[in-house]
Amino acid sequence: MTQGHRITVEPSTDHVRVVHDGRLVAESRRPLALRETGCPVRYYLPPEDVSTELLTASDTHTTCPFKGVADYWSLPGARDAVWAYPDPKPGVAEIKDHLCFYETEVVSGG
Repeated sequence: MTQGHRITVEPSTDHVRVVHDGRLVAESRRPLALRETGCPVRYYLPPEDVSTELLTASDTHTTCPFKGVADYWSLPGARDAVWAYPDPKPGVAEIKDHLCFYETEVVSGG
């Protein structure tokens, strides 16, 4: 980590869901909450809690110096709306293969 940059990953009891075009795409009561300096909290959801049949693999890949290389998927009408780290860096190993969405709604905490 660089000076002043911090990432934490912890199990969350928040109830989160993703709705796209009126359709429930994901819902989880066991997300991982990733907190990163300068970024909003991101929820990484187990793939079993995501309607993966709605996802289309993208050829987009990005590299984060702290998390590794991310693969992306699109939803109908929303390109690259979902990403995951298939081989994350050791400091965030828990997020391996969990899916993260740009638009996640927290239904309730705890």
